[in-house]
Amino acid sequence: MKKRGKGFSTIGYCTGFYGGGDPNQAQINLKADGTFDLLMGTVDIGQGCKTAMTQIAAEELDVPIESITFINRDTDVAPFCMGSFASRVTFIAGNAVIKACKDLKEKIKIFAAPMLDAKPELLEIADNKVSVKGDPDKTLSMAEIGGPSVGANLTGLGVYAPAGPNEVDPETGAQPNLAAAAFGVCISEVEVDTETGVVEVLKSFHVYEIGKAISPLICKGQINGGAAMGIGMAFSENAHPYWPSVEHAADGLGDYVIATAADMPAEEKYAIVEVPHPDGPYGAKGFSEMSANAQIPAITAAIHDAVGVWISEFPLTPEVVLKALESKGSFD
Repeated sequence: MKKRGKGFSTIGYCTGFYGGGDPNQAQINLKADGTFDLLMGTVDIGQGCKTAMTQIAAEELDVPIESITFINRDTDVAPFCMGSFASRVTFIAGNAVIKACKDLKEKIKIFAAPMLDAKPELLEIADNKVSVKGDPDKTLSMAEIGGPSVGANLTGLGVYAPAGPNEVDPETGAQPNLAAAAFGVCISEVEVDTETGVVEVLKSFHVYEIGKAISPLICKGQINGGAAMGIGMAFSENAHPYWPSVEHAADGLGDYVIATAADMPAEEKYAIVEVPHPDGPYGAKGFSEMSANAQIPAITAAIHDAVGVWISEFPLTPEVVLKALESKGSFD
């Protein structure tokens, strides 16, 4: 017999090392052709930080996104980054990019002031050029400022770290500092085969409050990918790879069963809610990892709704489901 059930879960996820210090540096250079090199130690492991950091730099400098080249090829010359983990990159590295761009803009104004016969504070940078406020005829393009005939070699530097480190209360575990926290909800509908123990996720709905979506398409991709990872953790990925002994460890991805497109629900929808964070770059918060964490409790709740048993053993293999049903004493 096949039974259906629905369940939901809510989740909160914190950005970065919110109690232990989490710095990030950024450097941006104006080149002779008026384009820019953005140097960072931040590594893109598929989460799209190259795109997000480039977008932030282009927005802050008010230049075409095509004029920004993201460079992170060599840690010997790249500015420091704590790493691409803890859902920290957009929030913390993004703030470092903004600071570097602001530093470069001030240096551009100081350098261009004599050329435009104006004080630096009377200059503005917009639309890929620097101009005298109220006098649009007095304008220099970024290429004119960076050009070899002028000899500018301007670099902006930025560093950002949330306040801290802060001590953890030994009795309550409370920490006075929190960089940012994103929130979400996941709703799943499943079908449980009480004869075979096979569970199929039929529908999945997700809503995440992430401050500000720097790149909405990438954020939706993160949610979709997180859903696949969550389904994989729920049904096929063992959280104890060396259990019961090291001989059972997977030798490679050929032995490690992950979810694919064939395992995704027939119906999946997701939405983004934006409540800008006051400290985030344009209000953004980190969230990507949390998109994988909400699946298991939502699926578990849906199984309970379908067959009346709570399961706390994972992955939810048919054997585990049948054992839970047997302990209930009913296969109805």
